[in-house]
Amino acid sequence: MGLATFIEKWHGTAFVASHIYGAWWFVVLWALLTAVGVVYFIRRHVRRPSIVVLHLAFVIILAGALLTHLTSWQGMIHLRIGETVTTYTTAKGSEVILERKLPFSLIINDFHVSYHEGTRAAKDYSTSFTLIEDSDTIEGSVAMNRIFTHRGVRLYQSSYDPDGRGSVLAVNADPWGISVTYVGYALLFIALLWMLLDPKGTYRRLWHTSARLTATVAVLPMLLSATPASAAKTLPRATAERLGRLNMLHNDRICPVETFAIDFTKKLCGRRSYADNTPEQVLAGFLFYPDEWNDEPIVKIKSSDMQRALSLPKQSSVNSFFDAQGGYRLGPWLQEYYRGQSDKLHQEFAKVDDKLLLVMSLHDGEPLKLFPYKGTWYSPADKFPPDMEPQRQEYIRNIFQLLINDAQTANYEHMNEALDKILSYQQRYGAKAIPSPLRLWAEHLLNAIPFATILFMVNLTMGFVCLLLTLLNRRQRLVLIIMVASEIALTSALALRWIASATIPISNGYETMLFMAWLIMLLTLWLQRRFPIMLTMGFLMSGFFLLVSHISQMDPQIGHLMPVLRSPLLTVHVSIIMMAFALLSLTFICSLTGLCLRRRADELMLLSQIFLHPALTCLGFGIFTGAIWANLSWGTYWSWDPKETWALITLMIYAIGVHQQSISWLRRPRGFHLYMVLSFLTLLMTYFGVNYFLGGMHSYA
Repeated sequence: MGLATFIEKWHGTAFVASHIYGAWWFVVLWALLTAVGVVYFIRRHVRRPSIVVLHLAFVIILAGALLTHLTSWQGMIHLRIGETVTTYTTAKGSEVILERKLPFSLIINDFHVSYHEGTRAAKDYSTSFTLIEDSDTIEGSVAMNRIFTHRGVRLYQSSYDPDGRGSVLAVNADPWGISVTYVGYALLFIALLWMLLDPKGTYRRLWHTSARLTATVAVLPMLLSATPASAAKTLPRATAERLGRLNMLHNDRICPVETFAIDFTKKLCGRRSYADNTPEQVLAGFLFYPDEWNDEPIVKIKSSDMQRALSLPKQSSVNSFFDAQGGYRLGPWLQEYYRGQSDKLHQEFAKVDDKLLLVMSLHDGEPLKLFPYKGTWYSPADKFPPDMEPQRQEYIRNIFQLLINDAQTANYEHMNEALDKILSYQQRYGAKAIPSPLRLWAEHLLNAIPFATILFMVNLTMGFVCLLLTLLNRRQRLVLIIMVASEIALTSALALRWIASATIPISNGYETMLFMAWLIMLLTLWLQRRFPIMLTMGFLMSGFFLLVSHISQMDPQIGHLMPVLRSPLLTVHVSIIMMAFALLSLTFICSLTGLCLRRRADELMLLSQIFLHPALTCLGFGIFTGAIWANLSWGTYWSWDPKETWALITLMIYAIGVHQQSISWLRRPRGFHLYMVLSFLTLLMTYFGVNYFLGGMHSYA
């Protein structure tokens, strides 16, 4: 299965669906695995009811999957308004498209995309249609996460035509497989909980025999670079803050200019601020004093090869990318990039080009969509609708030149008045789209306090402090207080993101990293009295996830949820999966420490097992609640998406770790710890490998 995800990367989804996941030999492999497992299970004379029910659940789930494979059918229906459709298309192999007869006829009546107020970010897609079967006529509709069912045939909203006059529906019929599979899911949920709560079960025995533990771990060093000084002129901080309080359309949502200024500054120099200037002052500098700021060494070049190719330092100015005759020094490299040379060096040239284009677009205010009109927000560089009054068009086109004149003549009082008038204009004509004062306040606090940056340094440092206190056998009461404070701060950060975005903050990679750190600290505070080592582990592991969120390619921008994610199952599915990943991360720390400190290996093996059992329960819950959600949204509970596949691989690999009665070397601490450390690679692949290499429909998470 793991190999298939890489083959999919190289040859496409249709190829692996036909040649691997849908192939007869793949089904036979699963059948053989099941048969061997059943025979071995019987020969072991397993009697404990919870274990019997658990393994029976897996057999029933696989039986349901086989029935789905043999008896279900699915395809796509393309509808255009006013046309009658009687067929659907289905793929056979990687190239052949077959057309088959529907058991009814469909006529689309209307297709509608609803947007978030004031933006072009889709909130939902919906299709209304008429279903005709013999002499019966039924009116129906579908939307994202809302299906239509008729005589066992289910219709789902899939996509739509760019002109808005057509809709694509997924059609699916699975008369036997779903019922059997859902019975297996129900038994699985019952058995997983039963195994944790069973008074005579393995997990309760581990918990009762656990001891107070200590151990030692390594700490990640941090290198912080100095910030250069800036001599370029910009607005006074108070006036720049006034500019930051305006609202604008950015990242497909209405947000403060302050947020855009932070994103702009981070894109250019990789930090939230430059020298002693706030992000708003950096933005204002390029807007109102472009000649001076184009000479500032603010553009960060990450690639040392690119630095050598252009003979430029790591921090360069905008002007340094142009020669004395005004020629663009990146031009030849970009031509090669667009002709297909997409190696790492050429990609870096394209990224720097994006930064420079953003700076150039600011000269006429193109990114600053500050002016609402009939639900759309415009910048001074936009083409205005014909029905916009000439006076309003003139105001929008000229206001930035007036602001530039005020800035360059240092008439800041008049400039403040002009900025206040723009804010009044926004509140008058775009009030419905502007976030509430509470949401704006929450976003302002998030912009002002870099929670992840501060907390990763605090938590990693405290992990080192805990190590020293453990070695000196000192009490750690102050450390516990700092852990509580860190958890409160991270809780505040997540709450502020929830308020600012109006959606639970677990919808992208950055937010799930924060959520993982939050869960780890919560578990630490719960278990630290019984296991004092948890303070060291909790600080280090939460610090690691916060560090990843800080330095990785994850995008911390707040955005709207994709329509398919607007489901109550999002919270259940993601939070349970993240709980599993947090627990498995702690097993990794335990086992890594156990390999380093052999005298503590037995105790750390016990602690790792205490984390492993509930981790498997959560991972099982998470995977199969995701399958139920997928069935409700897409009509198929398992699509062999790379993240689904690697989550299943992770479950299977880690499940081996609890079969110590069958695998003798897992009963030895060194063997167990080594296996758990290696198993952590599957978790890294599930989260980071899929997101940044394999892709797939889950790669945003």
